[in-house]
Amino acid sequence: MSVVISGGGPAGMMLGLLLARAGIDVTVLEKHGDFLRDFRGDTVHASTVRLMDELGLGRKFAALPQSRLGNMEIPTSDGRQVRLTDFEGLPTPYNYIAMIPQWDLLNLLAQAARLEPSFTLRMNTTATGLIREGGKVVGVRYRTRDGEEGEIRATLTVAADGRHSALRQHAGLVPQEFPVPFDTWWFRLPRHAAEQAQEPRLIPAFRVGEFALSITRNDYFQIAYFTTKGSDTRLRAEGIERFQARIADLLPQYADRVDQLPSMDDVHLLDVRLNRLRRWYDNGLLLIGDAAHAMSPAGGVGINLAVQDAVAAATLLAEPLCQGRLTTADLAKVQRRRWRPMVILQRVQMMLHNGFFAPVLTGRRVGPPTSVVLATRYLPGFRQLPSRLVALGPRPEHAPAFARRSPAESARA
Repeated sequence: MSVVISGGGPAGMMLGLLLARAGIDVTVLEKHGDFLRDFRGDTVHASTVRLMDELGLGRKFAALPQSRLGNMEIPTSDGRQVRLTDFEGLPTPYNYIAMIPQWDLLNLLAQAARLEPSFTLRMNTTATGLIREGGKVVGVRYRTRDGEEGEIRATLTVAADGRHSALRQHAGLVPQEFPVPFDTWWFRLPRHAAEQAQEPRLIPAFRVGEFALSITRNDYFQIAYFTTKGSDTRLRAEGIERFQARIADLLPQYADRVDQLPSMDDVHLLDVRLNRLRRWYDNGLLLIGDAAHAMSPAGGVGINLAVQDAVAAATLLAEPLCQGRLTTADLAKVQRRRWRPMVILQRVQMMLHNGFFAPVLTGRRVGPPTSVVLATRYLPGFRQLPSRLVALGPRPEHAPAFARRSPAESARA
């Protein structure tokens, strides 16, 4: 039995590692030559940190350059701050979110997977289509960066190729789209030496029609700018000087360095989507992560949800794959297990879109709703709910027994 996975992101690499540890022949196709790309999700949530420990990779993960994300505070209309999260109140030792470059996490997973004799990672290789025989998906067609074309046949094909999934399109699966009132533009600003002692945290700022979020990284600030959906053409036409002025007005603490953002080419658009497939599978095909359900950046839960999909898929499918009896019903079990957690998080994101993002962007309100401010101030334990949803997620998954390793075993590998 063999599996081919399209996409070497967190979901694809995690699933590849887990299935390889079950002794299944796995090939992961990644279209890029490395994992080095800016502005991918870099948050590693508490449930994923725990998973790394269960896989015996905790020490190697802890040795990677990273910082711990502090609690989120939002300014109110009266100039005060309201604290929305309380990660420290979660059960130790998994009571934090790690900020770590995604390429470091993916390289760690790839390194661990390559130790398994049944694992293959093919970089610079794009899955371009599905192979079908007798109504069943039996593999993929691929093209390398050098133009070589070929086929890989497999018992199971997994699409983990993101929100613009090519395999999803080839399968004729169309996601249900939900309205999103904003897009996001990502860029970075330098972090001065005198600021190195600051605790990494999320710093939001609001004005009518726009807002920004600053994320403290090791040697720079990662900035997300939000305004109404479809504004990219207008922003780029206005030019870099007008954009610099917008950021200086929103985040005056960075006014002394916005001129180090040289051009609009350094401002990267995220076309925000919120959607989901009604069916994540076909005969011989499974879709996970953003290919099955694209998430909004609200709450930063997309990576965690994708990793949980991968763990559930490995847990449920390893045995039928090893025994040569995989059926479509087995694939349906993966969707059933992960459907409710996904729907819960998407509904929370819709509430954030409608109750927080849209009022700010339309000028109806600047800052959080009064009800949220009052709840955080006067209801004990209220902050635990968003903390758990973000850091752990609904129904967090654990590593299956066949994939677990002790730290000593991993250190010897």
